[in-house]
Amino acid sequence: MDAVEEAGHGHPGTAVSLAPAAHLVFQRFLRHDPADPAWPGRDRFVLSCGHSSLTLYIQLLLTGYPLTLDDLRDYRKKGSLTPAHPEWGHTPGVETTTGPLGQGIATAVGMAMAARRERGLLDPDAPEGTSPFDHRVFVLCSDGDIQEGISAEAASFAGHQKLGNLVVIHDDNRISIEGSTELATSEDVGGRYAAQGWHVQRVELAADGDVDVAGLSEALEAATGETSRPSIIVMRSTIAWPVPGAKNTAASHGSALGAEAVRRAKAVLGADTDATFALPADVYEATTRTARSRGATARGAWERALTGWARAHPDRSALLTRIRSGRPPADFPDARPVFRPGPPVATRKAFGQALRAAALQLPELWGGSADLGDSNHTTVEPASSFLPASSTLPGADPAGRTIHWGIREHFMAAAMNGIALSGLSRPYGGTFLVFSDYMRPAVRLAALMGLPTLYVWTHDSIGLGEDGPTHQPVEHLASLRAMPGLDVVRPADANETAVTLWRVLSNRGGPVGFSLSRQDLPVLPEEGDGLRPTEGAALGGYIRYEMPAGEEERSAPDVILIATGSEVWVAIEAARALAAESIRARVVSMPCREWFDAQPASYRETVIPPSVRRRVVIEAGVSQGWHDLLGLEGRAICVENFGASASARELFEHFGITREAVAEVARALV
Repeated sequence: MDAVEEAGHGHPGTAVSLAPAAHLVFQRFLRHDPADPAWPGRDRFVLSCGHSSLTLYIQLLLTGYPLTLDDLRDYRKKGSLTPAHPEWGHTPGVETTTGPLGQGIATAVGMAMAARRERGLLDPDAPEGTSPFDHRVFVLCSDGDIQEGISAEAASFAGHQKLGNLVVIHDDNRISIEGSTELATSEDVGGRYAAQGWHVQRVELAADGDVDVAGLSEALEAATGETSRPSIIVMRSTIAWPVPGAKNTAASHGSALGAEAVRRAKAVLGADTDATFALPADVYEATTRTARSRGATARGAWERALTGWARAHPDRSALLTRIRSGRPPADFPDARPVFRPGPPVATRKAFGQALRAAALQLPELWGGSADLGDSNHTTVEPASSFLPASSTLPGADPAGRTIHWGIREHFMAAAMNGIALSGLSRPYGGTFLVFSDYMRPAVRLAALMGLPTLYVWTHDSIGLGEDGPTHQPVEHLASLRAMPGLDVVRPADANETAVTLWRVLSNRGGPVGFSLSRQDLPVLPEEGDGLRPTEGAALGGYIRYEMPAGEEERSAPDVILIATGSEVWVAIEAARALAAESIRARVVSMPCREWFDAQPASYRETVIPPSVRRRVVIEAGVSQGWHDLLGLEGRAICVENFGASASARELFEHFGITREAVAEVARALV
């Protein structure tokens, strides 16, 4: 209450009422060590209702993490360790960035998935509960989390997968910003989760309206003892209990309670009404001593178990060391496939071949598609499906490599965040580019956290043809490129696909989305007849073609054609047509704007000299985002309207993305 009053804004009601529940979890059930917030053997705690960030910050303080009362005084202030919503990588003890409702619970499902997969990869033969790779994921979520559609996707998947290492506490306070939740919903949450295969318990209010701590403790004992399915505890609470005048009110959700209400609440609790940020030394010493002692004991036992495991399994131990380093094996560069000129190959198919080659080297690489594996070419091990031990389906494996996400794009992206947060996995997920809209909130969080998630977005333009405008993305590339921290890669052919994928998998960077063609594209020769090697694709943009000109090679071209993806070969054909007229055209393939923009100015100006102002951008999407490279004299050959139901050839002709149309525009500029 004091922290919100000091800030003048915040979400006090939920944080006040949930304090007993959070304290119980942190002091008795969560396996963690405040002395080492990143201890790999810890349980994970996810505050899905991130607006109630004080619920987490105060428990981190009381259990001995590196937070102080001054940090609480700085709540929501610039540069503080206590921002409005918890941020991963910013505050020690925060396991994931939360705030957008529903994201936390979906991310936690990914964490539980990662624990099962990584245990099966590194210690598959250990009896249940005995492996150093066993841990639980605890979630505290709100009515708002439950109402968001992503949580239904997550719950359905978790129940199907029987993720027994996942425990959710649902704060059933029945209040939202607009008032009672009865304004918007009347469902039986416990009944829904039971129908989805969860272990469901209910904890009613204590007689005085507070959280029933004893009842919650019993429920947590039962939930942590249930290992064959995920658990949810539907726990009743009274928002803003015990604040007189604020209890059970919508106003207490997102507004400061007021000085007088806080004084009255302190009186009810028997606290000093005049003291602020009061934390008696004996209380702090007791809570931190208990938590630190529990943590040190648990971590000591874990370290002994890990040492014994490493001694018994030296090869697996070496694999763990290599994965933790974030680097691929030393011979990984040699495993990159090389495609020879021949029959055309869609970049989605080339990506699938490259992904399978990479998977042979990188067991930490795993994932699947949102029911589009055959279209996205993301199935690297068809005989290894991530499914519970009880499944009788062919290839079922609790640690399987291929995830069948189902038609759940939003959940898929959020769960990938949870998998990536483990630090031992490189997750990927595929769908059509147009459906990246369904993934966007979770992709944004991946970009915010800088997680190494890999998105496989195929059917990337009007080139997908007859499926029509509902499936033809036109604004999506520009929209995704506008997101800070996300790299968008649109390779021109099979070899550019392999080169760019190898760059991504060679380092643990931030999130990357590949935009891949449905239609087959020519596999261009590496060199000769004006072509330059595709190795330059790793720089984001490079000279792919320029008309040989003898001594004139050192001079600037007459016009620069900048293209991505399936439009690069169109630009090359146009440049060759212009060459017959003695117009020297340079073709710049730009598979990744973000990578190119990160190169030194000296390199960028070598590729696109500032003196050459006659430039043409060719991309089968909107022109937004290209005008900085076009300048005042450039022209864009793009798609500024929705597509249509027609063949790819007809659509490219209709929108003027042909050799003849590009040459005509370039000729006019020159």
